[in-house]
Amino acid sequence: MLEKQCYIPEPEEFIAETPLPEALKKLKRERDEEVKAVVAGKSDKMLMIVGPCSAHESAPVLEYISRLGRLNERVKDKLVLVPRIYTNKPRTKGVGYKGMFIQPNPDGAEDIVRGIRSIRALHIAAMEESGLTAADEMLYPENTPYVEDLLSYHAIGARSVEDQLHRLVAGGIDAPVGLKNPMSGNLSALINSIFAAQSPQVFKYRNYQVRSTGNPYAHAVLRGGVDASGGDVPNFHYETVMKVLELYRGTQLKNPAIIVDCNHSNSGKQCRQQMRIAEEVMQNRRYSADFKGIVKGFMIESFLVEGNQAHDEVFGKSITDPCLGWENTERLILDIADEV
Repeated sequence: MLEKQCYIPEPEEFIAETPLPEALKKLKRERDEEVKAVVAGKSDKMLMIVGPCSAHESAPVLEYISRLGRLNERVKDKLVLVPRIYTNKPRTKGVGYKGMFIQPNPDGAEDIVRGIRSIRALHIAAMEESGLTAADEMLYPENTPYVEDLLSYHAIGARSVEDQLHRLVAGGIDAPVGLKNPMSGNLSALINSIFAAQSPQVFKYRNYQVRSTGNPYAHAVLRGGVDASGGDVPNFHYETVMKVLELYRGTQLKNPAIIVDCNHSNSGKQCRQQMRIAEEVMQNRRYSADFKGIVKGFMIESFLVEGNQAHDEVFGKSITDPCLGWENTERLILDIADEV
């Protein structure tokens, strides 16, 4: 049984309450175009979507993104850094911490209205602090309008990518959307999801019949899969990337692109393995022009302190999946920039 608890204002009301200043609107437009240029192959830069598994608390996230903004000054000629500010991200089992959108304090009560205010304040502060616009995960499609004016990249996770509403909403977003392969690792299902997101659609959304034109910047994210016995099956290797390229060539999809997620089933959630995986991908980019042409960047789970923790006791340490620490993250980003 569902029990109504409180009214949640429409997204337009929150946007009017915390609007973007004109300078930040301009920054977002410029950053959107920069990310689109990488996905479309109009820029030789690589995309780096990097940051905490879950943005569970504002202070450490802002400290992290402040560092990322300073690092950006050293690599911006080679890389487009997009901080992960995943405010919907809960613990995987769906119990305990529910993500900042629902639970603004990881040890506090569930309060969605306060959560929306918290995430808008966090995104705006991060833009002001770093000069970077961020990525977030579309865990709940109807939450997207509350942050759409703030983001330059949207991600759809492996458990959501085969859901029709996620695909349809992705097609109505003006920024690039990365669709992860399903947990099964099924690549045909991934391509079907991209096709749906790139196609014009009519559907019901937020009490309206809406029409989307399709999103030509919807693209693939390879995060590895899980076999029937629960074992991880990496898919960042040369042979799998070439298979995805072949599937792309068999369609009329626009802007073929792959982002390699270096964590999750590609690393078995062994966060330091992300460095090795990124290096292998860079080697394959040097080896093959086709590989280089389609692999446009990385997702890296990273925070101030390496690893994860059960409770929010260590400042800047993940309370969800293990993350790479800052020192190794900085070294990895600089190494990738040197190789682009």
